[in-house]
Amino acid sequence: MTEGALVNVSDFEREAARRLPKDVLDYYSGGALDEVTLRENRAAYDRIPLYYRVLASLRERSLATTVLGERVSMPVLVAPTAFHRMAHEDGELATARAAASAGITMIVSTLSNTDIEDIAAASKGPLWFQLYIYKDRAATRDLIRRVEATRCSAIVLTVDAPLLGPRERDARNRFALPEGLSVKNLLGAGQGTVSKELFGSGLAKYVGTFVDPAISWKDLEWLRSITKLPVLIKGIVRADDARRAVELGARGIVVSNHGGRQLDTSPATIDALPYVADAVGGRTEVYVDGGIRRGIDVVKALARGARAVMVGRPILWGLAVDGEEGVARVLEIFRAELDLAMGLCGASTVAEVDGSLLRPE
Repeated sequence: MTEGALVNVSDFEREAARRLPKDVLDYYSGGALDEVTLRENRAAYDRIPLYYRVLASLRERSLATTVLGERVSMPVLVAPTAFHRMAHEDGELATARAAASAGITMIVSTLSNTDIEDIAAASKGPLWFQLYIYKDRAATRDLIRRVEATRCSAIVLTVDAPLLGPRERDARNRFALPEGLSVKNLLGAGQGTVSKELFGSGLAKYVGTFVDPAISWKDLEWLRSITKLPVLIKGIVRADDARRAVELGARGIVVSNHGGRQLDTSPATIDALPYVADAVGGRTEVYVDGGIRRGIDVVKALARGARAVMVGRPILWGLAVDGEEGVARVLEIFRAELDLAMGLCGASTVAEVDGSLLRPE
């Protein structure tokens, strides 16, 4: 496929599928069990109509906003996704550079193939760090200290994966990290290897061995007690959980079902978003991920109460196609589509994208 034919995110997905090995493609693309939630994350956006405004006197538009007080050029952030070097040899370094060039925040995964220090050194862009709490609390604490020593300005605690969801594609492929790749952030703690198993997924074995399934609300309190960085909670789909997270000091909530990779038939995130946003009531910032493939999806998420969206798989498609340039191009597509969608909705700024676009008043 030529560069000119890559005009939207789906084009990048198709081209990435042509280039990636089957086990890697299935790992990036797959969901849990029958992949109902995986499909619904996307389909739910298509069911939401936008009641656009007209005669809005649109001369210029600004996509800029802030997240946790940091200015970003648009309300699109790079979601935490694992194992970028399976897509391209430059891995997370390429992603970080592209995100910095785009003026947006990248959330680095605990399960990155590159040390957090090297990622932070690769670019000057804003960074947050996604955290799993390991059974080895000393290793978890050491990782947090390393994160604090970099430019990372927030920690995003994932709470929807105490156990790894049943990902049947990975089980059939006996998924493991390719030779030479590891979970670099935990390698020094002896927890960096995802090996091939005789049966099933090596990642399932890794998570079952090292990640703590017994995490509770007390662990949010523990995490806040050992770091001065703001802590966001990722993986909430219920209003009561959102309220409790705020009461315990969460500085942000990410409405997420782990890209449809954990509990199948859990709700599409865009459908759960308004319940969480209403429960929070502006006391903290709310973000959403899952199924976002168009700039118009970003408009719908903002209208339902999100401060910004987090985009995961499309970044991996861009990385697989052309490394840093591929990621940059995917982000450019989101920017151009968002700008046009806002204009057609009669919105000059992100602040003007609100719930009125969802009602035919």
